[in-house]
Amino acid sequence: MRKYKIYKDIRKGARIWGLPMSLFALLTLSILASLLIIIFSFNLMVIILAMGWNLCWYVGLTKIASNKNLLDFNKVFPDCISNKHDNLLSHVEN
Repeated sequence: MRKYKIYKDIRKGARIWGLPMSLFALLTLSILASLLIIIFSFNLMVIILAMGWNLCWYVGLTKIASNKNLLDFNKVFPDCISNKHDNLLSHVEN
């Protein structure tokens, strides 16, 4: 009987080719755009440039996906916005 390995990283999100779904969608759009360019201007140099572009785009997106700090937009604004002066001595009022 066949045994299956348990996938424990389900909470990290779905990944296709090592990319999250949003970055994979960007890669797919780039591939579709390059296919349209290849179809309408069929040339060997265009094919090589499109393949190089998509390869560089994939490598860049995997680097971005592996470095979580580049896409961390959770703490854009501070918790509290105030015009009050910061005072280290909390018992003294201005």
